[in-house]
Amino acid sequence: MTAARSPVAPHVVALRRAVAATLRRPLASYYVVVGLTVVLAGLGLVMVLSASSIDSLTRTGSPYGVFLHQVVYCVVGGVAFWLTGRVPVRQWRVASPWLLGVSLVALVAVLVPGLGSSVAGAQKWFVVGGLSLQPSEPAKLALVLWGAHVLCLGGRSDGRSLAQRGVVGVRRLLPVVPVGVLTAGLVVVEPDLGSALGIVVVLFALLWFAGVSGRLLGLLGAGALAAVGVLAVTASYRLARLTSFLGSGDDSLGAGYQSQQALYSLADGGLLGDGLGQGAAQWSYLPNASNDFVFAILGEELGLVGACAVLGLFALLAWVGLRIAARTVDPWNRVVVATLTVWLVAQAVINIGYVLGLLPVTGITLPLISAGGSSVIVSMISLGLLASAARDEPDARVALRR
Repeated sequence: MTAARSPVAPHVVALRRAVAATLRRPLASYYVVVGLTVVLAGLGLVMVLSASSIDSLTRTGSPYGVFLHQVVYCVVGGVAFWLTGRVPVRQWRVASPWLLGVSLVALVAVLVPGLGSSVAGAQKWFVVGGLSLQPSEPAKLALVLWGAHVLCLGGRSDGRSLAQRGVVGVRRLLPVVPVGVLTAGLVVVEPDLGSALGIVVVLFALLWFAGVSGRLLGLLGAGALAAVGVLAVTASYRLARLTSFLGSGDDSLGAGYQSQQALYSLADGGLLGDGLGQGAAQWSYLPNASNDFVFAILGEELGLVGACAVLGLFALLAWVGLRIAARTVDPWNRVVVATLTVWLVAQAVINIGYVLGLLPVTGITLPLISAGGSSVIVSMISLGLLASAARDEPDARVALRR
């Protein structure tokens, strides 16, 4: 006696085959990247408006203050996304030393009183015409482009870089690691430990995808962990965040207040959420609701379903980014695409992790969803580089010629 076959099974199989056939098309990766960019940016605009309207109304008299700034950043980022895809890959590699040099100069200049703007004790922004620019964000992108260039020098026609052939020595790592440490150090001075951690993630992703040995990465990782530990205990606010995370601090009004309120918001959302604009946390219960803790507002208003959908979007970004990297012929482009993918996804994981109380609070934004100018624009440029690499896949080039 055979078991009855579910009437849904044939439809599931048909859907799976249709999806697989679609993903086998030459430009499938390109359209996935474009779709992810549009969906994440659109979702970010909706959540920023919902999370910031009350705060904007009380501070400026208009509920659309933060939202309109976010619209401007998304428009600029969208134009940058389109232009990035039109610049030949080789031009990015040629320009990478210049981009890194300008980024380092900007990181030094922002520390100069009168040039950089200080907010809440951190001097990490340039403010022009009411819009802010955080030089640490483009510095990460410049480090990716230049670091991949240095590590992939001497690549062969088979697509393997010197690192992947196991011959990278100290002379090849000497420029990349010290420059990465210098970049992170300048950001720490601002101080901005969250962005410095992002630079460390970029540096280790670069070395990993370039083929540096695991033993050497382990030694560098131990040094990085020791440095983070020292930085965490040498500043009172960082130590307060750490002790609060470990459960030994007073969370009622101190460093753990944001984390507690974020968890309350997520719990209030339940399965389907309270509805857009209906959450309670935006009424000044949750500080930085529109940027660092926007995921808590999203969970409260869109529920577990909405939160899981966002996790699925970033999981899809991780898959398509590594898929593009695996199909890319040029070794420099491959390392750049893989590193950018890890950077964007790791930033999302860290942000969501500390909102959920799984990590200490570090102040890292959720890419394209949190309010923020430099982060939005640089994230879109990074996705533009992924889209450009997807158009440069061998099958895609053939399809475009046709």
